[in-house]
Amino acid sequence: MTTVYLNGEFKPLSTASINILDRGFIFGDGVYEVIPIFNRIIFCFDEHMNRLENSLEAIFMDNPYTSNQWRSIFEELIDTIEESEQSIYLQITRGVSERDHDIKIADKPTIFVMSRPIEKKNFSVGINAITHEDIRWQYCDIKAITLLPSVLLRHKAREQGAKEAILIRDGYITEGAASNVFVCKNDEVLTPLKSKHVLPGITRDLVIEILANNKITYLETTISEKDLLNADEVWITSSTWEIVPVTQLNNLPVGTGETGALWQRVDQLYQEFKSVYCE
Repeated sequence: MTTVYLNGEFKPLSTASINILDRGFIFGDGVYEVIPIFNRIIFCFDEHMNRLENSLEAIFMDNPYTSNQWRSIFEELIDTIEESEQSIYLQITRGVSERDHDIKIADKPTIFVMSRPIEKKNFSVGINAITHEDIRWQYCDIKAITLLPSVLLRHKAREQGAKEAILIRDGYITEGAASNVFVCKNDEVLTPLKSKHVLPGITRDLVIEILANNKITYLETTISEKDLLNADEVWITSSTWEIVPVTQLNNLPVGTGETGALWQRVDQLYQEFKSVYCE
């Protein structure tokens, strides 16, 4: 039996339900977080809580709980699952109101949390990706539940035998449909600057920290589509996929078409960091 948290109660998933007029259902009016659990330890808890706070502030909502309250909820859910590697899904909507765009008429948020095992995937040989116009809205730095563009982009990637779509806006990379992007050229690691069009990825920031601590040359900068297509290596990052090498892009090899030496080094450093963090 899967246990979830909904509006102050732990209950079976099969009995959890929300009001049909919840603004998350009607308008997609809410935010979310996905937080990995490794060895039953919440990974980068503070960083995820900070991003949640920023997302809530951006949509004019208050955080309903303190960090300690969130941690207590997460830990109780983690204990209901046998697997040691899990992912927490947390969603906060503005709550129930009549169907009206006015946000002031909703005064009680809907709070939902669940945890589930992370499906183990071996991406060590690399994945295929495509490029696509960035069709999303102008506030991609908010981790909003309105994910239809990303759903469509992932579907288009799958139709072409790929796992991810790397997005291009005005000739420059923003990010993946559900990931951040790194490009390597001549032993230098590049990643797009944070902006309204780039989600501040927790794994992205951790990779940058690892690069800096190990004196690996990196730069946060604009990256053109041409630079992407001519890269020696391309990686995507996310909380549950971690660091994934892209070895085929638009059905053409990236670099040699094999996983690169820089990815192998950085992935090893990341795994070492994770092991120490989650001891």
